[in-house]
Amino acid sequence: DAAPPDSPPPQTPGSLETPGSLDLEGIMDNFSFYYNTDTNYTSLDYDAAPCHNRFCPLFQRVAPPFLAATCAAAALATAALLVALARSPQTWRWPPLVAQLATGTALFAALLPALAAGIAWGWHLGTGLCRLTHLLWHWSLFAQALLVASGSLGTAWARWDPRSRRLAVALWAAALILATPAALVSGVAAGTSCVRRGVAIVAPVYVLHLTLCLCLLLLLPSGLLLAALAVPRFRASWAAGAGLTWLFLGLWAPYAAGLAGEFLLQAGLLEPTCGSFEHFDLALGLSEGLGVLHCGLGPLGLLLAWRC
Repeated sequence: DAAPPDSPPPQTPGSLETPGSLDLEGIMDNFSFYYNTDTNYTSLDYDAAPCHNRFCPLFQRVAPPFLAATCAAAALATAALLVALARSPQTWRWPPLVAQLATGTALFAALLPALAAGIAWGWHLGTGLCRLTHLLWHWSLFAQALLVASGSLGTAWARWDPRSRRLAVALWAAALILATPAALVSGVAAGTSCVRRGVAIVAPVYVLHLTLCLCLLLLLPSGLLLAALAVPRFRASWAAGAGLTWLFLGLWAPYAAGLAGEFLLQAGLLEPTCGSFEHFDLALGLSEGLGVLHCGLGPLGLLLAWRC
């Protein structure tokens, strides 16, 4: 017999959905307004069942004052470091290295007010300036990583001579080239958010950027740490105080690991769960905040080592 005209259409078993629920895969594809930056950005109700992610309101409330306070602390610590270096450069172990690390942290800290204002009131400076900000941000970051690594591998920074000048130019130029993918993947989402990823998670340029971050911020310090444990000459340089420059790499390594975890989750290589959705971007944000602290703690650590 034919079904009555008013009867509902038949449903395939397993296709029922709970009213008000969100597809978890769809949620993971739109992780948060800050950490997910796909070009088809849409705003999601994070309070909807079955998962609850409250990172975005927390980030908007906490990030601006945190970045402003970090910028102020970095300005004071870097200024004090440069004054101490200028007054008695002969008392420092590697004056050229210290001066360049101070320059890198100053460049990094100078970008924090713009990022804080963009988070608090929205980014209204356009895509070009957003990409330039991320380029300079990663340039200073990668340059400091290369400087720390070069200081751990030799005595080229003992004095400011033609050899050290050529090395400095090469390292800063290499860091700028390595930071270029960061500018290409960033962009403006939802009209007013300057975000670090404006392309798909599996886009080749983002995979390249992620690989560079992992190599410079995670694999490089791990390799140098193993080398220092195996080679007595490296351990001697640590004992003399050079190990304090590793504070930079130690603060950024968790963030690099978090980026790898984000890629595995959003690329579908790890099965997303409510727990990972609710807590992962919070952990990633905390790790990035830990890394940002380097621009204040790094100069302060170098000053304390010099005083001692």
